[in-house]
Amino acid sequence: MRLKPGALLRLYSLCGILMQVAATKNKVRGSQGQFPLTQNVTVVEGGTANLTCRVDQNDNTSLQWSNPAQQTLYFDDKKALRDNRIELVRASWHELSISVSDVSLSDEGQYTCSLFTMPVKTSKAFLTVLGVPEKPQITGFTSPVMEGERMQLTCKTSGSKPAADIRWFKNDKEVKDVKYLKEEDANRKTFTVSSTLDFLADRNDDGAVVSCRVDHESLNSTPQIAMQVLEIHYTPLVKIISSNSWPEEGQSIILTCESKGKPVPEPVLWTKDGGELPDPERMVVNGRVLSISFLNKTDNGTYRCEAKNPIGRNSTEYVLIVHDVFNTLLPTTVIPSLTTATVTTTVALTTSTTTSATANSTRDPNALAGQTGPDHALIGGIVAVVVFVTLCSIILLGRYLARHKGTYLTNEAKGAEDAPDADTAIINAEGSQVNAEEKKEYFI
Repeated sequence: MRLKPGALLRLYSLCGILMQVAATKNKVRGSQGQFPLTQNVTVVEGGTANLTCRVDQNDNTSLQWSNPAQQTLYFDDKKALRDNRIELVRASWHELSISVSDVSLSDEGQYTCSLFTMPVKTSKAFLTVLGVPEKPQITGFTSPVMEGERMQLTCKTSGSKPAADIRWFKNDKEVKDVKYLKEEDANRKTFTVSSTLDFLADRNDDGAVVSCRVDHESLNSTPQIAMQVLEIHYTPLVKIISSNSWPEEGQSIILTCESKGKPVPEPVLWTKDGGELPDPERMVVNGRVLSISFLNKTDNGTYRCEAKNPIGRNSTEYVLIVHDVFNTLLPTTVIPSLTTATVTTTVALTTSTTTSATANSTRDPNALAGQTGPDHALIGGIVAVVVFVTLCSIILLGRYLARHKGTYLTNEAKGAEDAPDADTAIINAEGSQVNAEEKKEYFI
């Protein structure tokens, strides 16, 4: 079968059209699958930024990176911009990666990856540059500070982008009530941040560590810290501690004067009842300690300890009461059957003995210390004897009165009026018992 020349020509034309349509569809399908992929990048000022552009399907189409000023950085593997900080990392039909070292704030902006298809397809990647805050500094501190004065400490840092956060701490405890100020720097990119801590100086703050901490995302969870140790001067705080809570005659007592202040207080001054210590031989001062030996009633009084430093002075008092030893030996109740005379005798004896012991202790303290035991035993024995004798007397008197209670006859009833002598009166009395009932008297 032979085709005519015209029919053959028409057949060739139809085949060409079909092939052209198929090629066009394949090209459209391939172009739809070609699309560049990028990611935003954040880098600290002075660091290195890596920019990557990828294509899943690529039919040998070129890739290009350009900066925010639309200057071409790399076209495939060919460097277009003379900048030593920009280097090629990887170039292929599916990826174009570059790096920018020593990044500055001026490098921040939107970078573009272009895929040269028909039409050209692009993808954006934003480069964010973080400004690192400078090391903070604390100002406004003067040393030393007097207690009660107002302190204003200011912490300041510059160059942060975005603005840094400042926090105050005192001995690792955060202080919330502070002032915060943020200002834009001259480059209109970074910020200067300051914070002020305002408080009254207190003695409890002496030696405290005040710290200012700057937090920022560029610091990688390692904050910058500035510290200041406070030095507070204050008047002494005075307290007296006694070694004996119940001092008795003949015992000893030690009074310790504790004083705390800054600067350190001078040696303390001890006084008694507003004057000097009356008995230096028994009242010995050693630094802050007052020792009193062989206590007696004359030691009763108000003892004052005074401490001072260049800031001021302070004092405290201790009232000393020397207790009588007999109060712990004698019973606390009195036997109801004791008469007033017995009680008076006992008190008089006790008072006399106490006075004698006091006089002896005043003359010779050592003698008092040596006689304390024997004297007490003797006095206790005497008191016990007096009480026993008194009780016996009362008992005997009572028994006597009980036995002689009853009636008796008067002389008239016994017939003594008519009797010439005693014998006759007795005889008459025996014969007159009948009439004696009329003259009987009762003893009351």
